[in-house]
Amino acid sequence: MFTGIVEALGLIEDIRPASDGASIRVAAAGMDLSDVDIGDSIAVNGCCLTVVASDGRSLTFDVSGETIRCTAPLERGHRVHLEKSLQLADRLGGHLVAGHVDAVGTVTESRPVAGDAWGSRYLAIDAPIELARFIAPKGSIAVHGVSLTVNTVEGARFAVNLIPHTLDVTTFKDLLPGAKVNLEIDMVARYVARLAEFDR
Repeated sequence: MFTGIVEALGLIEDIRPASDGASIRVAAAGMDLSDVDIGDSIAVNGCCLTVVASDGRSLTFDVSGETIRCTAPLERGHRVHLEKSLQLADRLGGHLVAGHVDAVGTVTESRPVAGDAWGSRYLAIDAPIELARFIAPKGSIAVHGVSLTVNTVEGARFAVNLIPHTLDVTTFKDLLPGAKVNLEIDMVARYVARLAEFDR
């Protein structure tokens, strides 16, 4: 489990084909790796991956073909959001995030918020239509592993407001229309919807 609060930005240093998937090495500058062991779970752009090697400055993960097919592309030289798994004594600063990507969304708009002197940005994303019923105004959603509050929803398109701090500690300021992002819906919404199916 994760909280959707980015701990560090990693840099994909290497991607090599392995079996039906790939092996990726991520430089984890800014993240304390002293307590990271082989077998630990790390969220990489919101996708829970298992550490298979660490040299004290970078982490290596084996990524299955299924994970590659179900998530936004990982490319050498790209920065990624990193978060260690949640411990029971940790603060839950965002919302409960499983690290299981539900779908890939497409950025449709990214622009400064009109009249906002702080420098916030408006970000609109198209989700697959099958996820639309799980996304609600003022609800939570994880975008590339970042816990965000939904501002507006129109059909399968939703929008969020990115404050300057979020822009400083994530890769969101680099997103352009057409960019692909990992989406994980709020698990509370998932279970409410599932319960409602059985009440019919």
